[in-house]
Amino acid sequence: MAGRVLLIEDETNIAEAIRFILSREGWEVAVEPDGAMALDRVHALRPDLVILDLMLPGMSGLEILTALRSAPGTSDLPVLMLTAKGQGRDREAAERAGVSAFMSKPFSNADMCAQVRALMEG
Repeated sequence: MAGRVLLIEDETNIAEAIRFILSREGWEVAVEPDGAMALDRVHALRPDLVILDLMLPGMSGLEILTALRSAPGTSDLPVLMLTAKGQGRDREAAERAGVSAFMSKPFSNADMCAQVRALMEG
C-alpha cells in the first residue's frame, strides 16, 4: 500500500512536478498552496506524510511544523521539509522544530521518491 501525501507548496511548477513524480510511484497526492490553510488540510485529509515548503504565503513552514508537532493527532506525523534556501540555520531551525527529514531544492526525482519511501516505511 502506497499512502497519502499532502504537499504544501506554493510554487505551481514545483508542486505539479512533485505530484506527478509521486503519483506515478503510486502515492495519492493532494496539494495545498496556502500556508494559512495547511493545518486545516492536514486535519481534513489525515495524510500519511506531509511534504512542507519552508517559505509559504500566510504561514511559514516552520510555523506549520511547530503546530503539527504540538497537536496530539499530528505530533508524530512524518514531515519532509523542502527549501530553496539550503542554509545551515534553516536546517537547524527545522530540526529543532521536529522535522523528520530535510531536502533542498533542486532535488532529483529519485531522491524525492527515495525520501518519501523511507519516511512512509518509518
